[in-house]
Amino acid sequence: MADDKEFLGKEPLGKLLFRLAVPTVTAQLINMLYNIVDRIYIGHMPGDGALALTGVGVCLPLILIVSAFAALVGAGGAPRASIFMGQKEYGKAERTLGNCFTLQIAISVILTAVLLIWNEDLLLAFGASANTIGYATAYMDIYAIGTIFVQITLGMNYFITAQGFARTGMLSVAIGAVSNIILDPIFIFGFGMGVRGAALATIISQGFSAIWVLSFLFGKKTFLRLRAKAMRLDRSIVLPAVGLGMATFIMQASESIINICYNSSLLRYGGDIAVGAMTILSSVMQFAMLPLQGLGQGAQPILSYNYGAKDKERVRGAYFLLLRVNLIYAAILWLLVMLFPSAFARLFTSDQALVSFSSSALRVYMAASVLFGIQMSCQMTFTSLGNARSSAIVAIMRKFVLLIPLMYLLPHIFTGNQAMAVFLAEPVADTLAVAFTSVLFFFDFRKALRRMG
Repeated sequence: MADDKEFLGKEPLGKLLFRLAVPTVTAQLINMLYNIVDRIYIGHMPGDGALALTGVGVCLPLILIVSAFAALVGAGGAPRASIFMGQKEYGKAERTLGNCFTLQIAISVILTAVLLIWNEDLLLAFGASANTIGYATAYMDIYAIGTIFVQITLGMNYFITAQGFARTGMLSVAIGAVSNIILDPIFIFGFGMGVRGAALATIISQGFSAIWVLSFLFGKKTFLRLRAKAMRLDRSIVLPAVGLGMATFIMQASESIINICYNSSLLRYGGDIAVGAMTILSSVMQFAMLPLQGLGQGAQPILSYNYGAKDKERVRGAYFLLLRVNLIYAAILWLLVMLFPSAFARLFTSDQALVSFSSSALRVYMAASVLFGIQMSCQMTFTSLGNARSSAIVAIMRKFVLLIPLMYLLPHIFTGNQAMAVFLAEPVADTLAVAFTSVLFFFDFRKALRRMG
């Protein structure tokens, strides 16, 4: 068993990253389908599909907040568990897992109550109009009930991949995604439930994934097992994990805030069609972000384990390998979006006016997505090495210091087409953020390597 645990420090890096990243990227691609399949089906509903798509799109900030809390615990606890494994501190690694599980359950209860009580007020504040609020509340009333399944599936799955069980982590996502793809048309069209059917299909599918994740972590195949004695909250375990997860939480929660700002600005400058386009644009953005996150999750156990084991050369080699692969993927996707924007838009709607508007907006919105490979490589390496401070700084810089102010500033500069000026904020902020992140990473990564001796 000990030898099995040490493969992260012994296998060739290229082979190891391929072994771990293929399942995690596949999982993220499946997760992407999971996230957008509702929108694809809803957008093609006869009659009111375009308005229904916009209504469900307004729910996205709340959904992102739920996911962000899962990441707060899982993305912070899992790298620390990997570092403890590299240090041969398996007891601490297992207590980290148990504490994070307890915290995840507590957060789920609170989130469920908040969503059930205040979802309509929140949705109206987030950009829903009189035309779309009915669709939005119909979706969220049901989605809120499944919050605990989302938290367990997303949060605890980090601990599966962090141990090197990338294929099992992929199956966690695949079970839910395949179930959702099958159940969506049955509930939406077969039972005539519309957006309520989409939400019901989602929470049932997440329930299947949650059962799979728990059965593995309570089982005998995992290195770190969920045990009752490790679940009693210990602040010396919880606080560092939450501190490290804060950067990922900020990244994902800020996406919610960004979405709210986008929806409110676009409703003002472009109306419901602009808000509907944002639903499509944010969905296409997942084609860029989720596979890059999958590559980062594949590299995370390698970086964290070898950092704990003080193997400087493997840490350096793993980072540069991750950077090369990320840049290649980001460049390919950027080229496809620039050449065929309408093909991406038509995935989500057959409304020609919405397709036309979204195609133009997509080229503007994703103009700098070719740089995401750099941003995500640095961000994941900061987190993998336990550098919570720098990871949080770059997350805050991109979203709060740059993007939100630009979103409100640029429409006053480019007054000819103010809706497109709102979309322009994204590539401008991305370019400036990557420049800042690269400089910070250059100095911090060198310091981390020197600390390893």
